Amino acid sequence: MIFEIIAGLLGSIGQDDSLDTRKIDKHIEELRKHKWFNELYTDEKYHRLFFGNRRVRKFLQSRFLIKRMINNSNAQKAFKSLLDKQLSK
Repeated sequence: MIFEIIAGLLGSIGQDDSLDTRKIDKHIEELRKHKWFNELYTDEKYHRLFFGNRRVRKFLQSRFLIKRMINNSNAQKAFKSLLDKQLSK
Protein backbone atom coordinates (compact mmCIF):
# COMPACT_ATOMS: atom_id res chain seq x y z
CA MET A 1 0.00 0.00 0.00
CA ILE A 2 2.62 2.52 1.03
CA PHE A 3 4.72 1.40 -1.91
CA GLU A 4 1.88 2.32 -4.29
CA ILE A 5 1.71 5.81 -2.82
CA ILE A 6 5.46 6.26 -3.04
CA ALA A 7 5.42 4.90 -6.59
CA GLY A 8 2.71 7.42 -7.45
CA LEU A 9 4.85 10.24 -6.15
CA LEU A 10 7.99 8.96 -7.82
CA GLY A 11 6.12 8.35 -11.05
CA SER A 12 5.82 12.09 -11.46
CA ILE A 13 9.61 12.52 -11.57
CA GLY A 14 10.71 13.77 -14.95
CA GLN A 15 7.25 15.00 -15.79
CA ASP A 16 5.91 18.53 -15.79
CA ASP A 17 6.64 19.98 -12.38
CA SER A 18 3.86 22.56 -12.41
CA LEU A 19 0.96 22.41 -10.00
CA ASP A 20 -2.68 22.68 -11.00
CA THR A 21 -4.21 24.79 -8.23
CA ARG A 22 -7.79 24.23 -9.40
CA LYS A 23 -7.33 20.47 -9.39
CA ILE A 24 -5.72 20.55 -5.95
CA ASP A 25 -8.50 22.76 -4.55
CA LYS A 26 -11.11 20.41 -6.01
CA HIS A 27 -9.42 17.40 -4.42
CA ILE A 28 -9.17 19.16 -1.06
CA GLU A 29 -12.88 20.00 -1.30
CA GLU A 30 -13.65 16.34 -2.00
CA LEU A 31 -11.46 15.14 0.87
CA ARG A 32 -13.03 17.64 3.30
CA LYS A 33 -16.20 15.55 3.15
CA HIS A 34 -14.36 12.95 5.21
CA LYS A 35 -13.89 13.37 8.95
CA TRP A 36 -10.33 12.00 9.07
CA PHE A 37 -9.14 14.54 6.49
CA ASN A 38 -11.09 17.43 7.94
CA GLU A 39 -9.40 16.85 11.29
CA LEU A 40 -5.99 17.14 9.63
CA TYR A 41 -7.02 20.10 7.50
CA THR A 42 -8.32 22.14 10.43
CA ASP A 43 -5.36 21.30 12.69
CA GLU A 44 -3.21 24.46 12.84
CA LYS A 45 0.07 22.55 12.70
CA TYR A 46 -0.87 20.93 9.37
CA HIS A 47 -3.11 23.57 7.79
CA ARG A 48 -0.35 25.67 6.26
CA LEU A 49 1.15 22.61 4.55
CA PHE A 50 -1.93 22.33 2.35
CA PHE A 51 -1.15 25.73 0.83
CA GLY A 52 2.58 26.25 1.05
CA ASN A 53 4.25 22.85 0.82
CA ARG A 54 5.04 21.76 -2.72
CA ARG A 55 5.36 18.05 -1.88
CA VAL A 56 1.97 17.97 -0.12
CA ARG A 57 0.34 19.91 -2.96
CA LYS A 58 1.91 17.58 -5.55
CA PHE A 59 0.43 14.64 -3.61
CA LEU A 60 -3.00 16.32 -3.52
CA GLN A 61 -2.86 16.86 -7.28
CA SER A 62 -2.97 13.12 -7.99
CA ARG A 63 -6.46 11.75 -8.60
CA PHE A 64 -5.15 8.21 -8.06
CA LEU A 65 -3.79 9.07 -4.61
CA ILE A 66 -6.96 10.95 -3.62
CA LYS A 67 -9.13 7.95 -4.49
CA ARG A 68 -6.72 5.67 -2.65
CA MET A 69 -6.90 7.84 0.50
CA ILE A 70 -10.69 7.96 0.42
CA ASN A 71 -10.96 4.19 0.24
CA ASN A 72 -8.03 2.98 2.31
CA SER A 73 -7.06 3.69 5.91
CA ASN A 74 -3.43 2.70 5.27
CA ALA A 75 -3.20 5.37 2.57
CA GLN A 76 -4.67 7.86 5.04
CA LYS A 77 -1.96 6.94 7.56
CA ALA A 78 0.71 7.29 4.87
CA PHE A 79 -0.60 10.77 4.02
CA LYS A 80 -0.46 11.78 7.68
CA SER A 81 3.13 10.46 7.79
CA LEU A 82 3.93 12.66 4.79
CA LEU A 83 2.48 15.66 6.64
CA ASP A 84 4.49 14.85 9.77
CA LYS A 85 7.67 14.44 7.74
CA GLN A 86 7.11 17.80 6.03
CA LEU A 87 6.57 19.47 9.41
CA SER A 88 9.95 18.30 10.59
CA LYS A 89 11.76 19.94 7.65
